[in-house]
Amino acid sequence: MTQDLKNKTAFITGAAHGQGRAAALALAEEGVHIAAFDIARQMDYPGYTLGSTSELDSLKTACEALGVQCLTFTGDVRDNAAVKQAVTAAAEAFGRIDILFNNAGICAYGVTHEMPEEEWDAMIDINLKGAWIAGRHVIPVMIAQGGGVIINNSSIAGLRGMNRLSHYAASKWGLTGLTKSWAIELAPYNIRSVAIHPTGVNTPMNDGLAALEGATPQEIAERSAGNLINVPWVEAEDVAHMVVFLASDKARYVTGASFVLDAGLLTR
Repeated sequence: MTQDLKNKTAFITGAAHGQGRAAALALAEEGVHIAAFDIARQMDYPGYTLGSTSELDSLKTACEALGVQCLTFTGDVRDNAAVKQAVTAAAEAFGRIDILFNNAGICAYGVTHEMPEEEWDAMIDINLKGAWIAGRHVIPVMIAQGGGVIINNSSIAGLRGMNRLSHYAASKWGLTGLTKSWAIELAPYNIRSVAIHPTGVNTPMNDGLAALEGATPQEIAERSAGNLINVPWVEAEDVAHMVVFLASDKARYVTGASFVLDAGLLTR
């Protein structure tokens, strides 16, 4: 156990399943209390299975079995009032918020000049504006308590262009820029800001995105440039281990940085 994390609090968006859930459980194992925020309902776009209330309930049970407290909140990261209410409730219940993991996000394919405007807007608003909304409410809590860390879940698409993913890449490049700007603005308050950039991750999103393409996740992985290490994707737990490290005092001097977890894809 990383003792410096014990009894700290993390606010995690997109926490019901996938990378958010894995990070919540990994932090809970370190003694971190969890505030789990998720839309917990389906949306027409992007059309694959999103988190559910039952997954939030089971996450709460799993975290509490590890000896920590877990509060769950349902809401859309684009909804300023819903995010504000959840952050306020978490701060009041736990007395502080030490870690913000901006994980909520969607992905979908589309050719730039053919996609409807509402699909572009949804991608940018969920992936980028949603992170900003969470930050604008958590940051004052961190300032008041004397510090914290924000971890933004970007993507390899936040460091390169990608075919038929222009709106996704734009949102993730924006998140990279937001990360670096927050690092500059918030350093005087002892708040760190870092970004992580995974390759494809074995999550329900990975499966759902492939299904929308009429393919298997393996086939999608084979169509891409490919990871240098001979794996089609990484696991959600791999991302969670990185989150734990970056949240801990072992990374106390890390801010404004991009941490790549891509099995060598960007090097290729």
